[in-house]
Amino acid sequence: MHAAGIVRVEERPDPRIEQPTDAVIRLAATCVCGSDLWAYRGVESVKAPMPMGHEYCGVVEEVGSGVSIAKVGDFVVGSFFTSDNTCEICRSGYPSGCVHRTGMGSLGAQAELLRVPLADGTLVATPGMPDARHLPSLLAASDVLGTGWYGAVAAQAGPGRTVAVVGDGAVGLLAVLAAAQLGAERIIAMSRHAPRQELARAFGATDIVADRGDEGVAAVRELTGGLGAHSTIEAVGTQESMMQAIRSTRRGGHLGYVGVAHGVQLPGDTLFFSQVALEGGPAPVRRFLPELIERILSDTIDPGRVFDLSLPLAEAAEGYAAMDERRAIKTLLRV
Repeated sequence: MHAAGIVRVEERPDPRIEQPTDAVIRLAATCVCGSDLWAYRGVESVKAPMPMGHEYCGVVEEVGSGVSIAKVGDFVVGSFFTSDNTCEICRSGYPSGCVHRTGMGSLGAQAELLRVPLADGTLVATPGMPDARHLPSLLAASDVLGTGWYGAVAAQAGPGRTVAVVGDGAVGLLAVLAAAQLGAERIIAMSRHAPRQELARAFGATDIVADRGDEGVAAVRELTGGLGAHSTIEAVGTQESMMQAIRSTRRGGHLGYVGVAHGVQLPGDTLFFSQVALEGGPAPVRRFLPELIERILSDTIDPGRVFDLSLPLAEAAEGYAAMDERRAIKTLLRV
């Protein structure tokens, strides 16, 4: 990305092993993330041309001398943050907060080859080479599925609970899927777009609320006997979406926030009197990957349906534009 709205596909040097704990993988597919659009839209500054992309899966081509778990020839899925999986933070269940973490976005996963630091603690291998039909779903597990799953877990979605999901992008839609998989009794998807509403219902939404702001909050409360949802997932990252999520949650409820926050400021009195428990931030995707991969390969879930546009890597700029203009939910880039 050279500047807001300017994405170019360029030749760069092939990545190589730099540390003994590195692996180099040949990507099978990559994609454009909703969080990539913050820079594309100029909300985040682009001070110099920078590689893009942090979602990936593919085949290991080379490993450093310190790598013992990931092997050449393995098909692997990894998280958008690296982790050693041995530090105290990792062992507490939050590998995205690893004390040695590296953001994969700085390395650029929208590419043919990718260096993955801390390979043993970051990558999870599939049992054998997966079928091509599972590829989109395995790619989704690298971020948006794992992030939606964390949103649902943080919100304590489960049996007997009503879940409200604020945001109908890929993360919000997969949060609906996650809530359904975790056994939620009722799932309210907040969406104003018919194709996304349809996918939300396919993933397990029982109700659709098309309103936003005060009207959206009122609609959720009307569906919940005036109390609000037990569990709410915030999957956007704006002031409006966060306040809508808090106000849609009942007293004593839980809110999982996984939208990358931009300009969000929480009024202390609103938060205090809401009596809502908040947990969120960068999803600990590595924690969930083994289970998510198993569910995908057993055809229990099909999160790859969020990819409604597939393009060759050479047409990445169009993939960004389509998502920015809401012509696509999520763009898969074929490598």
